Amino acid sequence: MKPRQSSFWRVFGLPMGIGVLCAAGLFSALLGDGLWDAVSWLGLGVPCVLGVRGLLPRR
Repeated sequence: MKPRQSSFWRVFGLPMGIGVLCAAGLFSALLGDGLWDAVSWLGLGVPCVLGVRGLLPRR
């Protein structure tokens, strides 16, 4: 018999990655200006784009 593979990373991998990206964006927004602003826009913009993409109807 084959050992059953854990589906933990399959289920929670992408949501955890989005959460880490969002937390990094929030943290970098607190740190300063310049490059930190760009990192915060990226870290908070990607989860927003993914959320809106999930709301759009599929073709």
